[in-house]
Amino acid sequence: MSSAPGASLNMSAPLPHGDPSEDARARDATQDASSLSAELLDAAKHASFVVRSSEDRDTLEYVLTEHLRMSGVYWGLTALDLMSRLDEMDLEPILAWLQTCRHASGGYGGSEGHDPHILYTLSAVQICALCDRMDLVDADAVASYCASLQNDDGSFSGDVWGEIDTRFTYCALSACRLVGRPEAVDVAAAARYVARCKNFDGGFGCEPGGESHAGQIFTCVGALWLADATHEIDGDLLGWWLCERQVKAGGLNGRPEKLPDVCYSWWVLSSLSILKRAHWIDRGALASFILRCQDPQKGGISDRPNDEPDVYHTFFGVAGLSLMNFPGLKKIHPVYALPTHVVERMGLSTRD
Repeated sequence: MSSAPGASLNMSAPLPHGDPSEDARARDATQDASSLSAELLDAAKHASFVVRSSEDRDTLEYVLTEHLRMSGVYWGLTALDLMSRLDEMDLEPILAWLQTCRHASGGYGGSEGHDPHILYTLSAVQICALCDRMDLVDADAVASYCASLQNDDGSFSGDVWGEIDTRFTYCALSACRLVGRPEAVDVAAAARYVARCKNFDGGFGCEPGGESHAGQIFTCVGALWLADATHEIDGDLLGWWLCERQVKAGGLNGRPEKLPDVCYSWWVLSSLSILKRAHWIDRGALASFILRCQDPQKGGISDRPNDEPDVYHTFFGVAGLSLMNFPGLKKIHPVYALPTHVVERMGLSTRD
């Protein structure tokens, strides 16, 4: 791995040697999903599915997902905004509910009556950012809450119970940046901890020595981007590991020998986008896989074709298509996981 700052992120780097695919040389930045027909994505039906999912409170799924409802609201609203259909949701009751999930510590719980957690704190801040209602967020309290969860080695716990995971580092750095308090936490120490979680294959795990996983890789690459420490990433090695996640069906998996799942359209492609290597995969095949996972009757997107749709996979499917410039969708920022227009409205650096 390169040790020189920036050397591992040569944005014009060619594909690695030894590519087994005969058409690898044809994969360039022009071959995204922009040439597909916008009608292939049933945005109206997906929007109705998201709205209906928020209203139908008598289902088993609604009860079982209570603990992560804050993130579910974020997924649904962001998907709607990417499809230019946010106005189909009544936002005021949602924002009022969000305030009932806020704690004196500055953190937010997954739903009303749930303990605060850094995962749902970020989701709450993202919801307010999306709705252009950052006036509802106590920036100092959120920043203080995030800082209270940082450990001596630079890592972050998810809550007072002490679980440590690189996901929480990303959440803390992103939340503090969104509320305009990046200096509230020790960013350099956080970056050093994430760097310790890097593996021989270029990937990252949830802790030092943890297995490389596409979801964890996004949080680590995103955290290092937020910490201005992308020199800790071996772009070529990690990019190769990520592009190896594409299977014959066109979809992406999270680890070797696993089935493809629509959610990795985001976790893998966002990291490749940050590394400027999204063209290392067959984006046409990936877009086709996502579109095959649509439910033609009730709307929504599932993990794999013919499975049951849910809001989680609907968001990540739409977000993946957005990263590939699918026509009719707004652009999403690969680090903040918010529509780019929201990031720009907040005056945050996009570093494009």
